[in-house]
Amino acid sequence: MVNRNLIRGLDLNEEDWAKELEESIDSGDIADVYTFESEITPNQIVDGRIVRIEKEFVIVDVGYKSEGQIPLSEWEEGEEPPKPGEMVKVLIEELEETMTGEEASKGMIALSKRKAAKIEAWMKMMEKVKEGDVVDGMVTKKIKGGLLVDIGVHVFLPASQVDVRRPSDISEFIGKPIKCVILKIDETRRNIVVSRRALIEKERAEKKNALLHELEVGQIRTGTIKNIAEFGAFIDLGGIDGLLHITDMSWGRITDPKEVVAIDQQIEVKILHIDYEKEKISLGLKQKTESPWTNIDEKYPVGAKVNGTVVNVMSYGAFIKLEEGVEGLVHISEMSWTKRISHPNEILSVGDEVEVVVLSINKEKQEISLGIKQTTDNPWKTVDEKYPVGSEVTGVVRNLTNYGAFIEIEEGIDGLLHVSDMSWVRKITHPNEVVTKGKQINCKVLSVDKKARRIALGLKQLTEDPWATRIPEKYQAGQLVKGKVTKITNFGVFVSLEQDLEGLLHISELANHKVENPEDIVKVGEEIEVKVLRVDPDERKIGLSRKRAEWTEEQAAEQAAEEAAEQAANPAAVNPETLRGGTGDSSGPLFKLPGENN
Repeated sequence: MVNRNLIRGLDLNEEDWAKELEESIDSGDIADVYTFESEITPNQIVDGRIVRIEKEFVIVDVGYKSEGQIPLSEWEEGEEPPKPGEMVKVLIEELEETMTGEEASKGMIALSKRKAAKIEAWMKMMEKVKEGDVVDGMVTKKIKGGLLVDIGVHVFLPASQVDVRRPSDISEFIGKPIKCVILKIDETRRNIVVSRRALIEKERAEKKNALLHELEVGQIRTGTIKNIAEFGAFIDLGGIDGLLHITDMSWGRITDPKEVVAIDQQIEVKILHIDYEKEKISLGLKQKTESPWTNIDEKYPVGAKVNGTVVNVMSYGAFIKLEEGVEGLVHISEMSWTKRISHPNEILSVGDEVEVVVLSINKEKQEISLGIKQTTDNPWKTVDEKYPVGSEVTGVVRNLTNYGAFIEIEEGIDGLLHVSDMSWVRKITHPNEVVTKGKQINCKVLSVDKKARRIALGLKQLTEDPWATRIPEKYQAGQLVKGKVTKITNFGVFVSLEQDLEGLLHISELANHKVENPEDIVKVGEEIEVKVLRVDPDERKIGLSRKRAEWTEEQAAEQAAEEAAEQAANPAAVNPETLRGGTGDSSGPLFKLPGENN
């Protein structure tokens, strides 16, 4: 007997059949389709003979007491139309005893040619195929979640199993023959699931394994560009992909792999490395030609002048292309002998043609050091001849610092004018007291150091040193002079004797009595008369006394005698280190009298 649920499940048109596959409706067991009983019973497949054709039905004799009828629509379009006398396999759907309505009144039994054909097709398929078999079929239509494929019966091909990479539109397979493998047979649900992808992957794996053992490092192979990424391109070598890294595409500079390769392009590459365990292959394109660095030291010997093109400018220098695959670096320090360059783009731009000198070559690291300034003579080589010591030069004040001023003698060549060389007599605390940035000034060359690239300049040396003769001659010990108070400190008072010349009036020399605060005795700007105690040309200092200016000759003689006696009795009482007063420092008085603590 035939399972009635199975029969009902087969009474479907193509769309209903597809829906059945998709929704997997449970229709029970399909174990026994045929029966060997001699009597005709419902759900039995039997042979019948066509008796006649009446309107929309075909009347068939199946050897029963009543004839049966089949809808004429069960003969497909294009199929040979039924003719009286022909034999046809039919399925007994219902006997007249179980029928109701018009069919029962006519004494007809219900038959189905289509269901009989489907049941036979399914049973024959179950005898021929099993899970894992490869089958051929025709894609008939697209259904929810995949495709319907006719392999003798309709089977389901999920969209995820159509190809290795899921197509954007699986409808393109409709009407095309395909080969696939049976993944699962569900006889209960009358469903077969197949996969085209699994078959492709299996074939590729076999081909990949065979190809992997054919490949050898150093071989030249032809492949197809399948994918391009920022770091390189993937190439199908005929079953296995290899990576052509961007650094292996050209000996020259490449920023994007698309500059060299394109999708689906056929290309010859060299096998660089094979990882059999991870099945990874490294490919090279530039390795098909000899490296331009092979004889680099012969092509570009150190010291040679060559021409190149600026291809990149960085904060630390510029890269110069000498030929395809060969670039050198001009460091910022090698761009000019004299110019102060803060960034290479001040003198170079990408695309500029420049002449350079090869400074050094590191063949192993593929590095070349280049210089631009070396294409011209170094002006520091002859700077001592151009600016000999003792000569006068004219320059512009370029920069001021706490310790001096930099004077630009010519473009890129500076000399340092130190604060100590600005005046013979003035104590300069900052260069801006004497010079102004951007102004022209005359100086004398004091020294030249070509190796260190330094020139020392002097401003005061343009005039005679007044401490050599004029000041010692003009100011002598015991002389009374007048001056103006310029500064008051806790240890004494500075008195201006003439322009740019000061003497120190120590607090102990302000008055005959002990002075705690010099401002109690004198004021800034006040003109006072003082006596010169000592003039020290070596230390460039003058020591003064206000109290002694008021002494009589007898007082002065008496004081001198006391000092002489004290010194004779105790020579160490007067320490030379204490005899230091002078022009504007805080080092103490020129004289320290015996018995004084201040």
